[in-house]
Amino acid sequence: MENKIILSAKNLSTGYSSKRGKNIIGSEINLEFKSGNLVALIGANGIGKSTLLRTLTGIQKPISGEVILNQKNINSYSPKELAQELSMVLTENLPPSNLTVFELVALGRQPYTNWIGKLTSEDISIINDALSMTQSSDLATKKHFEISDGQLQKALITRALAQDTPLIVLDEPTTHLDLLHKVSLLKLLKKLASETNKCVLFSTHDLDLALQLSDQIIVMNSEKTVMDFPENLIKNGTLDSLFKDEAIYFDKEKAKFILKND
Repeated sequence: MENKIILSAKNLSTGYSSKRGKNIIGSEINLEFKSGNLVALIGANGIGKSTLLRTLTGIQKPISGEVILNQKNINSYSPKELAQELSMVLTENLPPSNLTVFELVALGRQPYTNWIGKLTSEDISIINDALSMTQSSDLATKKHFEISDGQLQKALITRALAQDTPLIVLDEPTTHLDLLHKVSLLKLLKKLASETNKCVLFSTHDLDLALQLSDQIIVMNSEKTVMDFPENLIKNGTLDSLFKDEAIYFDKEKAKFILKND
């Protein structure tokens, strides 16, 4: 299966413009995201990961440079067109509602349904396929507030899958999950990228898991943003510069971050 370029960032500078001027957070960022790949975004707190994600998904305009989604500038898409090209899973709480998991997943079909949101037989088939692929079919009739955090995160990923976009972007999907559920969720994302030939991009603080399971990793530090294969990042010392703290270092032999003992 061909791995085609779905999204690219060219000479991107991210940040905020105000009356006082421009506050640049990241600069000279060049990235390529290919189909079938699971890509992790890592970096210290406050380094600008969320700003980069917002810029890559068209929520926020770049200070300079451009984001190209399927050979078209991301800012030239209408909201409906964009919703057919990329889907997002955010960490914020869902608004109060009585939605079942099936109904929650069905919201992923909104970019394709008519103005009253009526589901066709094709929509229902896509929803059921997505539930099956994430092994969530047994949750379909449960209310979304009755299920665990891990199950809810899986349901939100299923919604993104039902949206049927070439790119799925997740902002820290493993937050609030225990280790077993973190591993399970990231394995699911890897499986979805591989089996559906979509590109899945996620930000995370689970560095060791990201190194073990991702096809490629974007490393953000105060000087630069680098995207490469995990083995290259380990060999070339990029991971050594992730934290400006002598108490933690990257062990190349063990391929993991280690805390120094005093």
